Amino acid sequence: MRLKHFIILLFSLVFLACSKEATICEIKTTKGLIIVELYPDKAPNTVANFTKYVSNNLYDNSNFFRVCTKENEADRDIKIEVIQGGDISEDKLFPPIEMETTSQTGIKHKHGTISMARDTPNSAQSNFFICINDQPELDYQGKRHPDKQGFAAFGKVVKGMDIVLKIQSQKNSGQKLITPVTIKSIRIID
Repeated sequence: MRLKHFIILLFSLVFLACSKEATICEIKTTKGLIIVELYPDKAPNTVANFTKYVSNNLYDNSNFFRVCTKENEADRDIKIEVIQGGDISEDKLFPPIEMETTSQTGIKHKHGTISMARDTPNSAQSNFFICINDQPELDYQGKRHPDKQGFAAFGKVVKGMDIVLKIQSQKNSGQKLITPVTIKSIRIID
């Protein structure tokens, strides 16, 4: 009987070691390094979409091109603070993905959350953003988007929020960075 319990325990440990709750990506920019943790168990479609761009090196030499700050959001009713990147040429985009709302995934738009940008539901492709401070109006039923579906959060920054803040502080005109910050590469490191 002890051998049976030992074998069950051994298989359980192997299964736990092989199952992956997070995927770690390294975002190298001209301002520094950002490490993000992605949650394929909670947001499988969104993580698969992002990592497809990563695996095909399509984010290489793209940019962080938009910043939302307290100053440039002053005239909006619903204000947010984010940096947005992933501007890939039209001919290299994959089809839009089905949206996984925060009510489905449980991943909220907190400080450091990475999420997909979109226009209408099910329209996200390559553009993503990183939250600065908690942004509940980007969650399901939030008021930032008129359809109240929110945005598809799929991970968080685990190292490099100082770089995110450095990018947000760059000079902008109408939220567009005057000099975009180059994303040298994004790679899966674990």
